[in-house]
Amino acid sequence: MAIVTREALPEDYAEAGRVTAEAYREFVPRDDDGDWERYLARLADVGERATRTTILVAVEEGRIIGCVTLELESRVRGGDGEAPLEPGEAHIRMLGVDPAARARGAGGRLMAECEARARAAGKTHITLHTTRKMVTAQRMYERLGYVRGADRVFPDGFVLLGYRKELSGSIT
Repeated sequence: MAIVTREALPEDYAEAGRVTAEAYREFVPRDDDGDWERYLARLADVGERATRTTILVAVEEGRIIGCVTLELESRVRGGDGEAPLEPGEAHIRMLGVDPAARARGAGGRLMAECEARARAAGKTHITLHTTRKMVTAQRMYERLGYVRGADRVFPDGFVLLGYRKELSGSIT
C-alpha cells in the first residue's frame, strides 16, 4: 500500500508518540540509569513539541507508521530549552519508524517531506543528529545526500553525530 506523509493532527499525537518511542526503544542501554527512559517519555510527548515545531507522520492503510519533528524556527532541546537555528537552517529531530514497518520507505518519505517544507520556508540547509548505534539511519541519511556535520558532545562524553544537507531550489 502507499505511504503518505502529512502534518500530524492532535488526534494523532498519542499514536505518533508511541511509534516514535518504540522506534528508539532498541537503543536503550542495558545499564540505563533512567536517562533513556526519560528520553523515551519525551519522544512520546508529541503534543508538547507540536506547540513549537512541525510534526509530520507517515501513514499506511490509515495507520501511523512513522513520525518526525521538523524545527524551522528554533531547536527545541528538552531539558535545556531552545537554541537559535543558524541563518537558513532547518533541523530534523526524533525520526522514528515503527519497527514492524521498517524498510518500506516511510523514513525516506518523511525526510523528503521535511526537505520540501524547509525549502518552502526559504531554508538553505537542513541538519540533524543521530547516535553511533543508529547505523541504519546513518546509511539512509548518507544515501539521501547528507554529509557529516558538527557533532554535539555532552558533558558526560555522549556524542550525537551531526549531518547536514544543502537544499537546492530553496524559495527565498
